[in-house]
Amino acid sequence: MADRYMHTVLTPAVLEAERHYYGRTYPAFDSMPERDALTAAEAAFISERDSFYMATITENGWPYLQHRGGAKGFLRVTGPNELIFADHGGNRQMISVGSLEKNDRVSLFLMDYPARERLKILGHARVLDAREHADLVARIAPPGGHAAKVERIFVIDVLSYDWNCPKFITPRFTAAEVQEAIAPLKARIAELESQLKLQTP
Repeated sequence: MADRYMHTVLTPAVLEAERHYYGRTYPAFDSMPERDALTAAEAAFISERDSFYMATITENGWPYLQHRGGAKGFLRVTGPNELIFADHGGNRQMISVGSLEKNDRVSLFLMDYPARERLKILGHARVLDAREHADLVARIAPPGGHAAKVERIFVIDVLSYDWNCPKFITPRFTAAEVQEAIAPLKARIAELESQLKLQTP
């Protein structure tokens, strides 16, 4: 955990709730960095994700949570405090984009279900029109290509992050991960079946 994260979310109301339910509060911070830089551990974790959830705040004050997905590496770490991802044409509701025009705060939630790990990120985001940044589009285009055209680029200035414990995270696996895991078993079964055929009169 980076200290700036808890310093940001532990508001007076949160501390009062801690006192009410537990009779104590989270330890206070003597000093606090302006921002916490992503380390190699966070960068490696982010580069392996094929999806994440992003929360914004609508103009009328409601939280809005959206799933983002793509090939592994579509969310790119481009600096110690910068993340970038390409935004493709979708349902054209533009809720995240419009909300960020009024409030640039975002919260990202990244999951690794097989490893039972989760990373939370706080930051400020801005949206760039892809038509005005062709060079950047070419540089951050998702690996493996994408059927839809890149319309926007999200740039996130990372404030801080926090790693959560694995408690209550149920391991889940993609179809590709399952196929990779059972490939040796299928190969062994095929080998044994072949041997049985040779032994059958």
